[in-house]
Amino acid sequence: MCAPSAWPALPTLLAVACVVLPSLAMAAGPATAPAPQELLHHRADGFQNNYVEFERKSLTELLSWRWQAARQGLPRAPSRPIPTVAPDLAFIRSNAAAGNAMQPAVTWVGHATVLAQLGGVNVLTDPIFSQRASPVQWVGPQRAQPPGVALAELPHIDAVVISHNHYDHFDEDSLRRLNRQAGGPPLFLVPLGLKAWLADISVTNVVELDWWQSHRIGEVEFVLTPAQHWSARGLTDTLQTLWGSWAVFAPDLHLFFAGDTGYSKDFRDISRHFADRQPEGGFDIALLPLGAYEPRWFMAQQHVDPMEAVRIHLDLRAKLSLGIHWGTFELSDEALDQPPIDLAVARRAMGLQDSDFFVLAVGETRKLQRRGKAQ
Repeated sequence: MCAPSAWPALPTLLAVACVVLPSLAMAAGPATAPAPQELLHHRADGFQNNYVEFERKSLTELLSWRWQAARQGLPRAPSRPIPTVAPDLAFIRSNAAAGNAMQPAVTWVGHATVLAQLGGVNVLTDPIFSQRASPVQWVGPQRAQPPGVALAELPHIDAVVISHNHYDHFDEDSLRRLNRQAGGPPLFLVPLGLKAWLADISVTNVVELDWWQSHRIGEVEFVLTPAQHWSARGLTDTLQTLWGSWAVFAPDLHLFFAGDTGYSKDFRDISRHFADRQPEGGFDIALLPLGAYEPRWFMAQQHVDPMEAVRIHLDLRAKLSLGIHWGTFELSDEALDQPPIDLAVARRAMGLQDSDFFVLAVGETRKLQRRGKAQ
């Protein structure tokens, strides 16, 4: 019989299940080995990571995690509010219309959603504007604060890049609304397998890519690159669509968006792959996840902690990194405000300046140097 102290965890368990339970569908049986002629991440039963096989969590492990968290009172309430600022809409809108005179900039909307303005193109990463990261809006992880820029306040979005299909990164309502934006839909750039899903909700302006494939919008090139994660939206589709990160190359800025990932050698591979086009150094800015990392025994394979995020920053030879994927949805055991605290410790341990790897307030814009100019 459950101890009374465990009963308050029931709503949290239901919430987490919306994001985590799909992995349980793969609990039985070993992964199918790839045929020699196949790409290593293509398998007979779906996709896989390059370096670590997706580790299937059992229902027992999930319940053990939630039981331990409930007994310890985790996650604890934030000790301070998550920083928020009013968005600089005047700059965002004028910059969006500036064409070749656009100032490279990033605006943190919240979670993994960033408005990136570069190369005359307005790009949105993993858009989620809904109140809950869930298949339904009456249960599931709930926003701690509104989006930093409301969807209706956005400039016309030229491209939406998607890292994978989990509910906190691939939100149906947000995708539908963006598809109906004034002036025509954006181009949705997605990993393999998601084009058909989008077609089912009448989103058809879609380009689907495998790892290392690319697509151009004007002078801006988008390359889908590897990440260590997994995919599922239900109990029967685990690993059936691909996941990934994005390298975005514009004449005025090279940007990397990690999406969701565990730490792996993939990021050194990415740096080596693009070394010829970055002889003076790596990406101008990397958007790297910081949150949803505790407990490590449950999360390490799929989510980096701040120390590992710093390692990715160094592997990519990034000039700057912005910490994202924290402070919006309660998905794991650390408090919503803990990731920047742990990032500060990791920066000091790795000899970085605060300005090398920073966080923004929700709604805040950071203007960036044009590529080729002195930093």
